[in-house]
Amino acid sequence: MKRIFSGIQPSGVVHIGNYLGAIKQFVELQNQDAECIYCIVDLHTITVPQDPEALKKNILSVAAIYLACGVDPEKSTIFVQSHRPEVAELSWILNCHTYMGELERMAQFKEKAGENRKSVSAGLFDYPVLMAADILLYRTTDVPVGEDQKQHIEITRDIAERINNKYGQVFTVPNPLIKKETARIMGLDDPKKKMAKSASTAFNYIALTDEPDVIRDKIKRAVTDSGSEIKAASDKPAISNLLTIFSGISGKSIAELEQEFEGKNYSEFKSDLAEAVVRFLTPIQKKYNELMSEPEKLREILNAGAKKLEPIAKKTLIEVKSKIGLG
Repeated sequence: MKRIFSGIQPSGVVHIGNYLGAIKQFVELQNQDAECIYCIVDLHTITVPQDPEALKKNILSVAAIYLACGVDPEKSTIFVQSHRPEVAELSWILNCHTYMGELERMAQFKEKAGENRKSVSAGLFDYPVLMAADILLYRTTDVPVGEDQKQHIEITRDIAERINNKYGQVFTVPNPLIKKETARIMGLDDPKKKMAKSASTAFNYIALTDEPDVIRDKIKRAVTDSGSEIKAASDKPAISNLLTIFSGISGKSIAELEQEFEGKNYSEFKSDLAEAVVRFLTPIQKKYNELMSEPEKLREILNAGAKKLEPIAKKTLIEVKSKIGLG
């Protein structure tokens, strides 16, 4: 049986790109012949400064988003990364088998650090090793990720193979699961850059918790391409991105949407897209608000998930330490 592992950071906004690129897959995968483990990666979040009280709330918020979007704790294991301390110990062991040059090549670090590399945390630089520890600790076979995370799976595979080759088989070497049609949702304000919660303006993304009028305003203000044809094409990145979002939340193919909006203008298309997004998010938001009013229920689900994973985590760590001569 496949074992799936993935996670989302509790750093505030969870947006439609997170849903289409990750959470939608989480729900689909739990209904297949696979064991699914979905994490709230709080240790990754503190690689950049966080407000402690906001972080506590955001952890519960991501748990509520998972559940509201259809992740079922009866079918999937949902937990908080730091609730399994074995991941930090394994991360150190992996660090000792990872090369600085590998980490220096990571595109996401270069993007996030920008010109201030000397003043960012060592944790941000080391982010991929902690991600590798998450994946390898639970003997993961497949990792649903966006296209931008593929490099992180590649370094995870490299570390796992390096240790296996040196000490004998201990780690399962994971594979990335990338859903091509919604692998990379771009910003509403700039279709050349990924939709991101860290964007300089909230008009970059549609948060899953945005009010209907906010959603309508954001889509109305979304940039468009020259011309007026509603068609996906390499020279029409803005409309292509909006079509991808429309397809992802409606279940219609891009070809079907192109036919449906043939002869219509951008304004009509964006208006219909906005209403489709509002309809799609309404039941999710209703369930989310209900769950957030019951924080203890959310904590119970998260604690149960961490407890369920304890035997796997401990077994992996004991085996790894034995292989390399520790303990």
